[in-house]
Amino acid sequence: MRENKITVIINKPIDEIFEFTTNPQNTHLWIPSISEEIADEYPPKINTEYRNRGNNTDWNKYKVVDFEKNKVFILFNLEDKYFVKYSYRKLDDNKTEMEYFEWMIEGELSSPFTEDIFGNLKKVMEG
Repeated sequence: MRENKITVIINKPIDEIFEFTTNPQNTHLWIPSISEEIADEYPPKINTEYRNRGNNTDWNKYKVVDFEKNKVFILFNLEDKYFVKYSYRKLDDNKTEMEYFEWMIEGELSSPFTEDIFGNLKKVMEG
């Protein structure tokens, strides 16, 4: 699989969803494979560097290549030639649609996200 797209609707305002999903201190709360994430600045902007890792010591590094508050957040991993894009759309004052899209420039996705991960996000945000 070279690309993967998942959409979730969360019963929370768009600004809460955007802030929560871009804040590196929250990532481990909804993505089970990540035990730690840090950013060299927060809130992020173009060229902000994010680093995350699972239970091992290997850090994955990403750079923010597109950022528009409450609209889009795109990260790029140069080493793996991997992109991940989060798009946000306000459905009403207390309902947000978030689309997750990940893709490879070359090769295949090694661990594509699943709908379960976004079920976790929905549970954490709405819980």
